[in-house]
Amino acid sequence: QVQLVESGGGLVQAGGSLRLSCAASGRSSSNSAMGWFRQAPGKEREFVAAISGIDGSIYYATFVKDRFTISRDNAKNTLYLQMSSLEPEDTAVYYCATKESVVVPPASPDKYDYWGQGTQVTVSS
Repeated sequence: QVQLVESGGGLVQAGGSLRLSCAASGRSSSNSAMGWFRQAPGKEREFVAAISGIDGSIYYATFVKDRFTISRDNAKNTLYLQMSSLEPEDTAVYYCATKESVVVPPASPDKYDYWGQGTQVTVSS
């Protein structure tokens, strides 16, 4: 089992920044892919960004537009998402997830093995 705990969400004005963290514990592995997803009210959960645990490759959704940066600190078993130039459309619950034994992190949330409880990000206009 792997436990994931997100933090860092909150209320921010449009144009502002937030840094989300996801602390992993249990049977977490630095070789596991890790990703960020988000879900807005009434919408499906969507891919935001992911990082491969095998080769460190990074993938972003097109809507990120160079505003977000994903990173991981394997020594701390922590995944980060630095978000800047936030827009009201970024308002959602943000989740981190992990997927074992894969080189390229999948974009589909159905493919991930473990999930955190989520952290709310609200961007006011």
